[in-house]
Amino acid sequence: MEFTKNILITGGAGFIGSHVVRLFVNKYPNYRIINFDKLTYAGNLSNLVDIETKSNYCFVKGDICSIQDLSDVFTTYQISDVIHLAAESHVDRSIEGPMEFVMTNVVGTVHLLQKAKENWSDGNHVFHHVSTDEVYGSLGEEGLFQETTPYDPRSPYSASKASSDHFVRAYFHTYGLPVKMSNCSNNYGSHHFPEKLIPLIIHNIVNKIPLPVYGKGENIRDWLWVEDHANAIDVIFHQGRLGESYNVGGLNEWKNIDLVKYLCKILDKKLNREEGENEKLITFVKDRAGHDARYAIDATKLETELGWKPSIQFEEGLEKTVDWYLQNQDWVEKVTSGSYKEYYERMYK
Repeated sequence: MEFTKNILITGGAGFIGSHVVRLFVNKYPNYRIINFDKLTYAGNLSNLVDIETKSNYCFVKGDICSIQDLSDVFTTYQISDVIHLAAESHVDRSIEGPMEFVMTNVVGTVHLLQKAKENWSDGNHVFHHVSTDEVYGSLGEEGLFQETTPYDPRSPYSASKASSDHFVRAYFHTYGLPVKMSNCSNNYGSHHFPEKLIPLIIHNIVNKIPLPVYGKGENIRDWLWVEDHANAIDVIFHQGRLGESYNVGGLNEWKNIDLVKYLCKILDKKLNREEGENEKLITFVKDRAGHDARYAIDATKLETELGWKPSIQFEEGLEKTVDWYLQNQDWVEKVTSGSYKEYYERMYK
């Protein structure tokens, strides 16, 4: 079959990436989707077992920091478009080791931009760069992040993503590279590596171990269903204007402590535990360095220009997420034990 596009999706074995890959593979059989992933601890090929035999899907193990890896994949597959999701994304890890974030999120992104620039001399192409609301810094009690909000990153992670955003814009203005950008709020849903808040709390409740909450748990986050985010990327990739950025948010703010308590109540019922039993596991720990107080996204531009809206209420999405983790404890055990590496060796030697 001759494909109309050869789309490179970086980080396609990760949490958000696997949802985007699955959506594009299933929705666009005329596109060849090349999942390009380094398979770090958060990249897991078992996230995509349901599509791995599809004729328009292929996996390439590679590192965006390797110019040779990028040259090989661009040449072999004649890459026409890029959806760039590969990133180190955990704030705590960035505080402990910022250089890995600089290398992947900044240097790796520039390598990818440069390779696209070298290969796309003409034709219809899109480089969609996926970023975070954390580049905007911290909000007070009022207001929302808009696309025009000045950047004010507070952690090594957000600083590295802010830098990558600036390079993407620079390649658009300097070289005319056909870029589109999106900045999203916190995602939740299935296949999320259990270091992030929601899967971590579910995992710990199931195993009856302490539920760590930073400070007093009063930090506020806007939560976005990961499948809604994948749909937003689809819409922006196909309909968004070149050179523009779009904020993607769930219109759904929760204090961390309220979210943890809500998960405790859901799991009290689902695990047939006494009411309040899980809440006793909450343990307040020393606050994260430079912990931003509040994030909240204004997605008006995306809604009015491209017609995107969140499809699901948070309470419903959260219950679906809890059910998925309870029904897929084998997945959780594999990603926490590292046995998925054996799966990779078996399937993609």
